[in-house]
Amino acid sequence: MDEHHSDGEDGEMIESSNGKELVAHEGNSEMEPHVGMEFESEEAAKVFYDTYATHLGFIMRVDAFRRSMRDGKVVWRRLVCNKEGFRKFRPRRSENRKPRAITREGCKAMIVVKKEKTGKWVVTRFVKEHNHPLVPAPANSRRTVLLSQTPNWCCLYHFCLRDEKDIKIRELTAELQRERKRSAAFQEQLDMVLRDMEEHSNHLSRNIDGIVQSVREIESKKIVHSHS
Repeated sequence: MDEHHSDGEDGEMIESSNGKELVAHEGNSEMEPHVGMEFESEEAAKVFYDTYATHLGFIMRVDAFRRSMRDGKVVWRRLVCNKEGFRKFRPRRSENRKPRAITREGCKAMIVVKKEKTGKWVVTRFVKEHNHPLVPAPANSRRTVLLSQTPNWCCLYHFCLRDEKDIKIRELTAELQRERKRSAAFQEQLDMVLRDMEEHSNHLSRNIDGIVQSVREIESKKIVHSHS
């Protein structure tokens, strides 16, 4: 797979930002990502982690990805905190220009999702801890208002799963109907071929019967002539 903007290997463990394994989760474990969590699509994973970020008090950034060498489709994605990494130093063009605020602080919080052979996207890595204070969005912000309209924001994850499953079911149902139509057409063609073969077989049988009868008649005439 081709990887774009990747800083390390994708692991299979839950770890904190200082590299130590987390033994237990704080709060409601159903409200945060975990290794093995499944999504029906990459977009569903993005929506879930973005909602989780808003709930916790940070901003998600869509980061590295890898493509399949076979068909070029994205099969691996890393979603990070917007304070991940460090900004590259660039010389100031003018001394009068104010320096830009520091927005990247080397935060390692992230999730990594990978597309499995089943088509599902699975969380293979989750780094929970941030190295900076978390700032939940104000109660009157648009994102918070949208979030509050859902009684349990974790339901969004299940809603995405259910919606993706409904779409998949519709697609599979349509494909099944197309296959049934093709199967019916093939069956009709097969029946026609079998009928033609049967008619041809009957025709050959009649010809063979006629030939056998003609041979018998000839042999009978020979016997009569031999006795006379």
